[in-house]
Amino acid sequence: MADRRHRTPARGRRRDRRVYLRRYPVLFTLLAATRRWPALRLGRTVLVHDPDGYVEALTRVPLDRLATGTVGGTARRLGTDGLLFDQEGVGHRQTRRSLADRLGPAGVAELRPVWTAVLRQRLAPLRGGAAVDLVPVVAELAGATTAALLGVDVDPVALAAAARHAAATAAAEQLPGPRRPGRARVAHRAVTDLAELLGLPTQRAALAGMLAVAAVNTTVAGIPRAVAWCADDRLWDAAGDAATRDTLVDELLRVTAPSPLLPRVAAGAGTVAGCPVRPGDRLLLVARHAAGAHRSGPDRAVPAPTRTARLVFGAGAHSCPGARLARAQLVDVLAALAPYRPVVVSARADGRAALPGWARLVVRAGR
Repeated sequence: MADRRHRTPARGRRRDRRVYLRRYPVLFTLLAATRRWPALRLGRTVLVHDPDGYVEALTRVPLDRLATGTVGGTARRLGTDGLLFDQEGVGHRQTRRSLADRLGPAGVAELRPVWTAVLRQRLAPLRGGAAVDLVPVVAELAGATTAALLGVDVDPVALAAAARHAAATAAAEQLPGPRRPGRARVAHRAVTDLAELLGLPTQRAALAGMLAVAAVNTTVAGIPRAVAWCADDRLWDAAGDAATRDTLVDELLRVTAPSPLLPRVAAGAGTVAGCPVRPGDRLLLVARHAAGAHRSGPDRAVPAPTRTARLVFGAGAHSCPGARLARAQLVDVLAALAPYRPVVVSARADGRAALPGWARLVVRAGR
């Protein structure tokens, strides 16, 4: 029997490709065309596809957190100083450590009732045979969890909408190419609106706003894609079994790679997958390819090594502190949906969101 990892792409993979082709068609095509090279230089840009090169870039190459085209640089240009994403040195490490502590096992356990309550209420119509659009459900889930994490009394739907708008308006600032006049002004307004919604002192609002942007957008991008893949490839047996669910979740996070591309800029010289890197070089780190998401679908029988699967959350000091939270939320979403064995009724890829995802994903209980 042929190895499943080399078979023709299944329905789940074919559907999932639509989110990339809808949001970033040119970039996705370029990355797909160059993925055979571990690292490839195009002018002053280095594309990194290889898993070892990806780790090297994040752990061995000095990075400029404030450079144009990076998350930190965009945050600083939008006038939001003191953020997790553009802090340097001791301050950066202390903030990340504090956040990681808050999102440890005890912190996640404390937050869990928040999102499970949303799931109980919003998925109840499936029991009566009604269809449910999962995108607004997950947006509310993400908004409620983020509000609880930040300790703010804000409508979760409004928080999610503001965080998604802020991310969408700022996303193009991090990609190569010309920038339209006035785009930075619109992005700055969106970030300011989010900060005002949070109603916190300036410094706290800046950090809280960027945490909200990260938490909401990765959740709204990732969970509906994972559910669609489960429905299309008939993975509900594994999703409903506590013995296999955790493995399936790691595989789904690997193949959906909610943040599929990490833009960085080198602050010093180094080498990535054998390719020399010079100060000022732009690094496009393709998390999706580093984790092997382009080669194999979610395989609960022969999953990718843990080290490979978790590259979608970064590496070393640049690992995402919210990884545990992301896994827990997807575990609970799949556990809540599995008894209904949902099928996808309709889906529309989002052409405006910061991250590739669905604007609409309507499901109904299957047979």
